[in-house]
Amino acid sequence: MRTQKPVLVLMAALVALGACTRNFDEVKDPLGQNVIDDAGLNDLLLTAGDPEYSVNYFQSSLAREPERADLRRGLAISLNRAKRYPESARVYQEMIALNQAEPADRLAYGFVAVRLGKWEEVKSVNTSLPPGLNTSRRHLLSAMVADNDQQWDTADAAYARAETLATNPADVLNNWGVSHMSRGDLDKAGQVFERALSYNSRLFSAKNNLAITRGLQGDYNLPLVPMTETERATLLNNLGLIATRQGDLRQARGLFAAAVDTHPQHYAAAADRLAALDGKVEN
Repeated sequence: MRTQKPVLVLMAALVALGACTRNFDEVKDPLGQNVIDDAGLNDLLLTAGDPEYSVNYFQSSLAREPERADLRRGLAISLNRAKRYPESARVYQEMIALNQAEPADRLAYGFVAVRLGKWEEVKSVNTSLPPGLNTSRRHLLSAMVADNDQQWDTADAAYARAETLATNPADVLNNWGVSHMSRGDLDKAGQVFERALSYNSRLFSAKNNLAITRGLQGDYNLPLVPMTETERATLLNNLGLIATRQGDLRQARGLFAAAVDTHPQHYAAAADRLAALDGKVEN
């Protein structure tokens, strides 16, 4: 019979999560069970906090219980969150070799392979997924494969399915906008980025892509979307780079100056570019 109430066990686990010097696997309840497993906090480690803590936890747990697929899965996800993509890919490959990989694991591996530019692996994963896996991410992966092969009609159909199935399609639309950019259809890309931001106005990559799309068309005005001071400075700096490459040096100078004025401590690079342009552009 337990000698400690569940609430106290959960509190002990939460204290352990915040302690940098304590190992996760040392936190036990009176019956010797791993408190984090007992309290269902494995999932919390995969979505919150420092991903490196999650990596350390799952590495040590897997070393102790190497047969557990859930720990290997947790390690792969944590490595991906920590942007350690080659290591994450190796763990997913181990899962596949050990017949521990579920369709969702193969799909997750597909997206890691995309980040690594291993398109033959991505295609292999995509064709191995069961037809019954009808999720937004599954169709998004198919769309990205089609993009890589420049099969635009196939890509559009897959993006449309992914958007329909997504709870919040902002990320899908952001990728679809990048697809249109790669085709040279900047007007359409801008429209899709605006749709992405209508679902999630905080998605910085969509803000940045929208600004770039407009800048490539000679429109250096910032998009009329909510943004932080840092985001504004970043977009102004990026627009300045585009203006420079397009030979609009006077525009570039104004954009770099605005970036420095907006958030100078983050923009030493913009200040350097501004100084360089001062020698080329008449005041």
